[in-house]
Amino acid sequence: MMGIALAVGLFALIQWIAHASGWNRFQLQLIDIPSRMWGGFAAAAGLAILVLLVFATVGNSLTMVAWMLVALNLLVVFIAAFDLVSLPRAKHFTAERDTSRIASLLKKQKVVLTITYKGPLSVHLTAKDDVPQQFQAVPEQFEMDLEPRSRTTVHYEMEPTHRGSFRMDTVYLQVDSRLRFWKKIIKLPVHVAISVYPDMKQLAEYALLARTNRLSLVGVRRTRKVGQDHDFERLRDYTRDDNYKHIDWRSTARRRKLTVREFQTSQSQRIIFMIDCGRMMTNEADGISLLDHAFNAMLMMGFVALRQGDSVGAILFSDRVHKYVPPKSGASQMNHLLHASYDQFPDLVESRYDEAFMHLRTNCRKRSLVVLITNVIDEVNSHQVEQYLTTLVGRHLPLGVLLRDERLFDAADNDRMYGSDLFRAAAAAEILTWRHHVLTDLSHKGVLALDVFAEDLTANLVNQYLEIKARHLL
Repeated sequence: MMGIALAVGLFALIQWIAHASGWNRFQLQLIDIPSRMWGGFAAAAGLAILVLLVFATVGNSLTMVAWMLVALNLLVVFIAAFDLVSLPRAKHFTAERDTSRIASLLKKQKVVLTITYKGPLSVHLTAKDDVPQQFQAVPEQFEMDLEPRSRTTVHYEMEPTHRGSFRMDTVYLQVDSRLRFWKKIIKLPVHVAISVYPDMKQLAEYALLARTNRLSLVGVRRTRKVGQDHDFERLRDYTRDDNYKHIDWRSTARRRKLTVREFQTSQSQRIIFMIDCGRMMTNEADGISLLDHAFNAMLMMGFVALRQGDSVGAILFSDRVHKYVPPKSGASQMNHLLHASYDQFPDLVESRYDEAFMHLRTNCRKRSLVVLITNVIDEVNSHQVEQYLTTLVGRHLPLGVLLRDERLFDAADNDRMYGSDLFRAAAAAEILTWRHHVLTDLSHKGVLALDVFAEDLTANLVNQYLEIKARHLL
């Protein structure tokens, strides 16, 4: 009996240590675990045993003490066994998960969990979903009381921080026994595959703002539309920003409302994105990598270009060409761009610009707007970018997009110009001056250059595209 009591006390002590150390209770493989209450009860029983042993050593009857020990152990075992039987079985529970199987990077997504309980007794439990480590869930778990033969629904939001394919296979339940002496871990299989794409919700926001002439809210400037009388597209209501020369006076008199003629820009042009997926794009800005910002900007500009009737394609490369999307027009082309980019991640390798531009020359011979999005931090890298972009001048219209590093600008703008900060600011200023010379050289050699922070890339790239269309540069 003494051995049983000591074993129970030792197991309770281990459970207390498990709770105190913050183990994830939902990942334990045990079926039934003593709760904190059971640990306290067992500890009290062990203390009572020690008191009885002390009582026996002072000359009392050992027979009486032995019977008291037997009774106490039997009471502990009986209560524990009775409470253990009250634990519900796994077959009494079912779970369902309702969520979209397509998610956008850094955009919250709603998840609905439905738990059905078919047992005969009320039960208290804690539920936790199998959220991937690359997601942030709020809240992470739920505590609830379920009545017999009932169903409950809980809601939470998860936010993916990485692109790619993920699986959610299990809903974990931690069920308490009737007297809360025992806990049971139940795993309910609920399989869902989720694909996390670059930010797609920005496309719907752009379309909505475009219909309501509010694109300035996302940083897109209004560009003067160009075209001749034979490029007439449609009539629409006059707005304050319209040129009064485009007012159609006959339609205005007929409708008794100012009406302007809208002209269409040139159609069926080609845009090729060249996205660097090498080590230069591994830095992070605003919580995501530079490559993620590049994909977001590519999709937004591609969406705008497809709406203009242009053809859009992409070349994704690092030390080799990973994906090639031939330039095509039509709404279905967005799906090809999405599927090509959602599972691409920056590699810690040197990018092979020679292979990427050779692939471009082989597969894209018609004049196109070639948009190279990369980052430069040394002369070797910048020399390659300049060399290969300038070779496109005349045959294509090259646009080099160089992403800024906020840390360099912060170091150069530091107000504490003394000690190590002074040397750090001087080094940053030298790098920025060199970077300015690189951009100037590109411009002098006929290459369009865009130097922006990663967070501002999308709006600036769309503005640059609209300006190219308006000036008929392509």
